[in-house]
Amino acid sequence: MTAPAIILVRPQLGMNIGMAARAMGNFALDQLRLVSPRDGWPNPEAGPPAAGADHVLEATTVHESVAEALADCALTFATTVRPRDMPKPVVTPREAAAMIRAAAARGQKAGILFGPERSGLTADDLAPISTIVTCPINPGHGSLNLAQAVLLLGYEWFQAGDPETPQPLQHEPAPHGEVAGLIAHLDSALEEAGYYHVPDRTPATRRTLAQLLTRPQFSAEEVRTLRGMIRALAEGRRKKRA
Repeated sequence: MTAPAIILVRPQLGMNIGMAARAMGNFALDQLRLVSPRDGWPNPEAGPPAAGADHVLEATTVHESVAEALADCALTFATTVRPRDMPKPVVTPREAAAMIRAAAARGQKAGILFGPERSGLTADDLAPISTIVTCPINPGHGSLNLAQAVLLLGYEWFQAGDPETPQPLQHEPAPHGEVAGLIAHLDSALEEAGYYHVPDRTPATRRTLAQLLTRPQFSAEEVRTLRGMIRALAEGRRKKRA
């Protein structure tokens, strides 16, 4: 059974990375990916708190961006409070675990994002993610540290077990890397066409673009078709200018 990748985005302390690795080891999660760790990697401060989960630390990979860390993932999740300005599905850790198990039975990879200790995930981090995971906890004291959040998701995934029958899909979702390539391709074409004519609104427009293109679960064939359309439009404009 393919376990989900645990992705720590801009983690700050080696100690917290080590404790997250320990939580992963508790529940048979062995794929830890770091996006731009503040103090670099390897980090000697991660070893002691890992409490023997050395196999997780030794296999840890480092990535320059969220898109790179999620490139092979067909299902993408982010742990955060419900985003008010992003119309994304919101599930509990238990619901996410069931989705991940069913997808794994179909041979599909999942990735779960966890934000930095102090600030959490940004709007740009969340824009290309398909599903939000929010823990139903005491609203009067709703703060979880990084390792606790990883432990909670790991526990639910481990308890979910293998599904008896995979849920059928009409098509296999394209990996996140292919969708990210589609977003970058369209963004480049829009910039060349002068679409981003209000500089102050450009970052928000780009986030909206990412949300629009990650909301449906495109198949790989659909992604290739859309990119072919963008390429044809761009080439048509160049021929008219020539």
